[in-house]
Amino acid sequence: MNFREIDFVKNRKKFFSLSIAITVLGLIALLIFNLNYGVDFTSGTTLDVLIDENSTTKEKAEQIYQETGIEPSTITVGGDNNNRVNARFEKVLSEDERIGIISAFQNEFGAEQVSYEENTVDAEIAKELGLKAIYAVAIASIGIIIYVSIRFEWRFALTAVVALLHDAFIVISLFSIFQLEVNLPFVAAVLTIIGYSINDTIVIFDRIRENLQKFKIKNFDDLANMVNTSIKQTLTRSINTALTVVFAAFCLFIFGSESIKLFSLAMLIGLISGAYSSIFIASQLWLILKSKSLNKKKTDVINS
Repeated sequence: MNFREIDFVKNRKKFFSLSIAITVLGLIALLIFNLNYGVDFTSGTTLDVLIDENSTTKEKAEQIYQETGIEPSTITVGGDNNNRVNARFEKVLSEDERIGIISAFQNEFGAEQVSYEENTVDAEIAKELGLKAIYAVAIASIGIIIYVSIRFEWRFALTAVVALLHDAFIVISLFSIFQLEVNLPFVAAVLTIIGYSINDTIVIFDRIRENLQKFKIKNFDDLANMVNTSIKQTLTRSINTALTVVFAAFCLFIFGSESIKLFSLAMLIGLISGAYSSIFIASQLWLILKSKSLNKKKTDVINS
């Protein structure tokens, strides 16, 4: 398919319908499943046990935890050689419980072979982290609105924020549908996606602003032609940039450690969504808002 032959404006209703459908599915998923919050946003403990020069299985790890009498809510086994056991507890482990678990692994694999990392969050801290995550996204959105309003105009600012919130919501929806863990790296990924999305959108908006001075805009068709031209003029740059960052995120997801896999996956989804919204959503939303100002001018001329 030659993207330069697409009439982006003419097909805007199809793109809007696709985004609305994804948004509705995401809302349904959130209402039914909610998000699978990690320890960062719920009180509890995660325990990462690393077994040097050995490998294990999930069944073996479950057996060890059963012997201690302290069973976690989830257990995953990963690492380069299946030598990392990650366990999540919905309660905060006591010192004696942690010592008992590590001792059980040391008895099985040898004291010198076992190391661990513990991450504990109590209820108050979890609540505070959740609120700060919401504040971070809200402040970033407000900052973008102010900056774009000053640099361009309020219509650009409004549509840019709608597009980046669209990208963030798609990531949140997919994590809800597949019940992937949401933690602080996930919030970092969402903020990074917001930054990428606005950057790509601003490039197209900047070209639209330039072409507004060059094109003679008398009616909606003239405005639509100008928007189509602007998108096509920046299309190669947008696609190349998207492919580059998506490839980098994909490599992180495939070859990165277990601790950043979900971060990389969130980035991968968000980057694809960001490229889509910049090309197919943001400019068309601006076109609709701008066309209303043209209609208003016509009405004012007739009334005068």
